[in-house]
Amino acid sequence: MKNTLLLLTLVSIIATACGNQESEIDKKKAELKESKTELQELKTKIASIEAKLGELDSTYGKKEKNAVLITAVEIKEAYFEHKIEVRGAVASRKNILISPETSGKIVAVKVAEGQHVSAGQTLAVLDGKIIRNAIAEAQTLLELAKTMFDKQERLHDQNIGTEVQFLQAKSNKESLERKLSTLQSQLSMTVIKAPFSGVIDQLDALEGEMAMAGFPFIRMVNPNNMYIKADVSERFISSFKKGDIAEIYFPSQDRHLTSTISAISSVINGMNRTFEIEVKFPKTNFEMKPNQVVVLKLKDYQNDLARLVPTKIIQKDNKGNFVFVIENEKAKKAHITTGKSFNNKTEVLEGLALNTIVAHEGYRELAQGVHVRIAKSAENKTAVSTH
Repeated sequence: MKNTLLLLTLVSIIATACGNQESEIDKKKAELKESKTELQELKTKIASIEAKLGELDSTYGKKEKNAVLITAVEIKEAYFEHKIEVRGAVASRKNILISPETSGKIVAVKVAEGQHVSAGQTLAVLDGKIIRNAIAEAQTLLELAKTMFDKQERLHDQNIGTEVQFLQAKSNKESLERKLSTLQSQLSMTVIKAPFSGVIDQLDALEGEMAMAGFPFIRMVNPNNMYIKADVSERFISSFKKGDIAEIYFPSQDRHLTSTISAISSVINGMNRTFEIEVKFPKTNFEMKPNQVVVLKLKDYQNDLARLVPTKIIQKDNKGNFVFVIENEKAKKAHITTGKSFNNKTEVLEGLALNTIVAHEGYRELAQGVHVRIAKSAENKTAVSTH
């Protein structure tokens, strides 16, 4: 009996819930129908008003129907700058190839690629056995020559012997001293040392191989003496000066940094008609290597009171460049003289007065005298800085 009562109660609750849901749906349907009716009545009212306007103004309907919908910009004075892009490379003032000053077999290699070394540290040693033997022989001869010179000098002081004998002994001793000094210098050449502190970037020296005088076998780099160099066309010869800002892009790391021009060459390269600039290497938190490619952006022009238009709206006819200006809700060609373009903006040197309204979006649909409707008030896009 209790189970039966419980079942009837549940059925009653479910039926009530379903009834409430159906009631809400019916209510929304009624609201939708009422709104559609109001919309239709509003459309009928608009059509009636437009018809009445057509009777009162015969040009109204035609003008509205044929008008082209556009956006527009207003000409204002704004800051403008132009930049050029040039390819450059990372360079090092201490990036050298080390060659032995004398030939000989390599008997020891004291470093490895990538190793940090200090100035004066031994990098490799060549076989100097022959030179050491020659030094030993020269030292023996020099000892004899010194003894002979000392004896001749004592005799000369006592006016014994001839002047020639004394001078020959002196000359023989000094000649052997110079020869010994030369041999010792040659022996020092068999020990190749680091000319500065840096990193062994390339090592082609192998123990047992012959090293030839003047043929490089070790490359050393000091990463703390790097800079950026680039060749710039001679037509920009007066555009830059020491201290100017340079924007640097490292494609390999996809990083952007800023630095300054540190030096400008005074000589034009006769082969490619360029001059070289140097840019101070900025502080980085990523690894860089000499000869790595970089892209420099350099500002070659600026105007604080420029009149700018979007570059894309400039068109050309047989009279030159023009844009469409809006006067009395009609499009009109305005021929202009343009200056430089950068960041999708072009400087207008002549042809546009301040506060002129210029067609922007939709400009391709325009022709001389076409009626226009501006979709929204002009956003002074031309006044936006191009930094």
